[in-house]
Amino acid sequence: MKTSSTDPATEAKPEVGPAEVPGQAEVPDVSHRDFLSFSDVAIKVTQRRLPSVDPGAMEMVLLLHRVTNALVYDLESTVHRPAGWSWGAFRLLFTVWVSGSLESKKAAKLAGMSRAAVSSLTNTLEASGLMARTPDPTDRRGVLLKLTPAGKQSFEKAFLHHNAREREWASPFTPDELQTFIYLLEKLNTAGQQAWVSHRD
Repeated sequence: MKTSSTDPATEAKPEVGPAEVPGQAEVPDVSHRDFLSFSDVAIKVTQRRLPSVDPGAMEMVLLLHRVTNALVYDLESTVHRPAGWSWGAFRLLFTVWVSGSLESKKAAKLAGMSRAAVSSLTNTLEASGLMARTPDPTDRRGVLLKLTPAGKQSFEKAFLHHNAREREWASPFTPDELQTFIYLLEKLNTAGQQAWVSHRD
């Protein structure tokens, strides 16, 4: 019986190109992407690697999260930091401005913040002369938060600038598109109030 004279150890093997390296073809080129444009490639890659993922739900949450982050950064850096406060402080100022005066625990709930965060922000805003603590007439141990006259004036001036920036963000929509978008966000807001959603205490 004739055997092959070829040595298996020296037998030529096919070369493996870069595209054939396991996993190499799945790595996208993100060098030209930024924070917002990264979303579309992230969705496509996730669909390919995890086919059972719901791409519509993922795209909704990913885009909402990323656009919200970009919007908040823009508003904070162009309006609120120049006004002398942070985005968190704006949320508290806005909540108290709308409510007139508010117990700190309720302010934390309405602003979507922890009580510790509200306490810290109140200290800062009080030291700046923008907010005051006053006794709660219905609870001897309670304290109400309210804007000082200077705080109200400063907030309202900044909010006009804030709203001008909001108009810039809304400008890509036609009036009808904007109303449709608001309607859809309101539906999502309603869904967020259901029992299965985890809420801050």
